[in-house]
Amino acid sequence: MTEFYDELEHRDPALRETQLMAALPHQVAAALRTPALAERLAGVDAATVNSREALVALPVTRKHELLARQQAERAHDPFGGFSAIGWRSLRGGSGALRVFQSPGPIYEPEGRARDYWRMARALWAAGFRAGDLLHNSFSYHLTPAGSMLESGAHAIGCTVFPGGVGNTELQLQAMTELKPDGYAGTPSFLRIALEKAAETGVSLPALKKAMVSGEAFPAALRDWMRERGLEAYQSYATADVGLIAYETAAREGLVLDEGVIVEIVRPGTGDPAPAGEVGEVVVTVLNADYPLVRFGTGDLSAFLPGPCPTGRTNARIKGWMGRADQTAKVRGMFVHPGQVAEVLKRFPEASRARLVVSGEMANDQMLLKVETPSREESLRQRLAEAIRDVTKLRGEVELCTPGSLPNDGKVIDDTRKLG
Repeated sequence: MTEFYDELEHRDPALRETQLMAALPHQVAAALRTPALAERLAGVDAATVNSREALVALPVTRKHELLARQQAERAHDPFGGFSAIGWRSLRGGSGALRVFQSPGPIYEPEGRARDYWRMARALWAAGFRAGDLLHNSFSYHLTPAGSMLESGAHAIGCTVFPGGVGNTELQLQAMTELKPDGYAGTPSFLRIALEKAAETGVSLPALKKAMVSGEAFPAALRDWMRERGLEAYQSYATADVGLIAYETAAREGLVLDEGVIVEIVRPGTGDPAPAGEVGEVVVTVLNADYPLVRFGTGDLSAFLPGPCPTGRTNARIKGWMGRADQTAKVRGMFVHPGQVAEVLKRFPEASRARLVVSGEMANDQMLLKVETPSREESLRQRLAEAIRDVTKLRGEVELCTPGSLPNDGKVIDDTRKLG
């Protein structure tokens, strides 16, 4: 059994970086041909965006901004000007194979490229091969999850049973009679199916592997499935950019997909987080059909040091570690992670900060904990003044030892008991 899906997975890291940076100007040029991104990237020369330093200078587009633009433009462009493809009455009739709707609602196009969402790589790492029968219990309606896994399975050469969601008894009957080699879907539904099989005395000896996503996949659940003869691997993907990272047999984090450029930034900003620090996952996907550049997923993760023990040489992330959306309403005013970052930027002697919101409703209190080697009272006072200047609210300041704040990506910690 071939270990790698293709040669891209084990290429020299320096070569990968060179090739990704060579592709980046073409991606920016494609983005500039769409109305929404041409507006966001006004004045940018695509040819000059050929390094990570140049990429960082571009704005991050977050999901709430994409949604707001779609809502504003919906009467004449349901994609809000972000998509380069459409149908006869949109974009001149070329490109889109399917259109999906995610919560918001946000509309996403699916292009006609083979394995458009690039899920085959994740399925391959989970052990799927040509000739396998894949039981796909991801949703086939509205959202793209079912299509994402099906197109990836077809690219490998698998046969797919489109189970979709729900109908546990019917799906279990299909598993019993068709004897699929593997499963794709949420880990929770797979557990339900396995427990139902045990309750009814049904045996599923052929089911040996699974690709799970859409939910957290704790090690305890992975081990529970392994005890029942099934090896399950997780992938991290979104409806906006497709596959971002995938698990391998090493079980040490998730390896980045070869078709994306991933950054970890401090929540609420576009600033790269130091190596190993938890921050927001920002993705530039090499896809001219839907050319999102520096798309903020709103998810938290962190880079892991070193390559994957399987021999895959791309960078690795820890996996999904929560959400970066941490806005809090204090004394009638919204406070954003970006405002905390703005305060921090004014003080080079400070490294990290966390704003703790406490108290009862109508008696909110803010405490900014700041990592710094300084214990100067003047620094504390200047930080308090900066809080008031940026947020228009008063807050206390606590100077903390460098490295003492938790590395969990949390910038605003709202400890109030509401309701």
